[in-house]
Formats: sequence, structure tokens, C-alpha cells
Amino acid sequence: MVNRLKTKFTEEVTPKLVEQFGYTSVMQVPKVEKIVVNMGVGDAVSNAKNLEKAVDELTLLTGQKPIVTKAKKSIAGFRLREGMPIGAKVTLRGERMYDFLDKLITVSLPRVRDFQGISNKAFDGRGNYTLGVKEQLIFPEVNYDNVDKVRGMDIVIVTTAQTDEESHALLKELGMPFKK
Repeated sequence: MVNRLKTKFTEEVTPKLVEQFGYTSVMQVPKVEKIVVNMGVGDAVSNAKNLEKAVDELTLLTGQKPIVTKAKKSIAGFRLREGMPIGAKVTLRGERMYDFLDKLITVSLPRVRDFQGISNKAFDGRGNYTLGVKEQLIFPEVNYDNVDKVRGMDIVIVTTAQTDEESHALLKELGMPFKK
């Protein structure tokens, strides 16, 4: 099965971007390199079961087993020691990346309450885009009855674009619902 978004990228998006930015080679066209999905579980300090739940949910959403992230330094106010597990993250590349991005654009984002589009200002200056999701329930795989706690996540879309303008054009052509 060929991925719908990847086909769209090669057949429609690439020629448009070559025309828009005047690239001399098709290889200069920016592309999505990877997607990093990060879920911070602050209450894992007091209850280790919460981290297991987060890992299971991320596995369900992305189809890939996440890495457990550990605290880099101790913070007494949060009762946090260096090396304690406090989150989970997944790096998606290739087919899984395109599948996840397609699902995010077509199914999950439109399910957000009062959705008017995603921010145009979340670019980092080097062509990468960061998106925060407040709850994991917008994804169709998550069963509402099995959710013990609503958790948010950060989704970072890393592109090969040199500027925010190129990256914005790439994501817009791929179908990202930016605010008008």
C-alpha cells in the first residue's frame, strides 16, 4: 500500500514548491525529515503506573515503542531526582511518519473542540514546526473508556527547509490547517 501523503508530496507539492521558490533541482525542495512526539508525565514521580499508561498510549498512537525520558537534573520543589523517568517520546521516520502526519491532518486536528486552525507562529526560525496537543482523545485509536487521565503532548515536525517561509509553504501544501 502506497502512502497517500507521500504520493501527494512527490506528485503535487514538489512541482509547486519548485515553481514558487525557483529551485534549480528537485533535491532542493524541503521535505519532512522526522516527527517527534513527546509526552511529559510529571506525575510519574509519585505514581509509576502513569508512565506505563503514557507509554502504552504513545505506542497505540504512533505504532512504535517510545523511549522513556529521564530527568536531567534534580529539582527539589518537584521532588525530582536526576535520572528519574518523567516522560516518553517517539521519533517517527519514513512510512510511519507519513501515516501519522496524514492521520493528524485529516482526522485528529479537525476533532479538536472549537478548532479554527493551527498557529502560524510556531516555527523555530530554522524551518521546524512545533504543535502542542492538549488531550490524547483527539486521536481515533484512543478508547475514551480506557483513559484514566487526560494527557497532552508535543508534536515537532522537523523539515529540511532552511527558512520558516519554505517550511510554512511545505506544510500548507501537505494540507496543514493553518489559521487564516
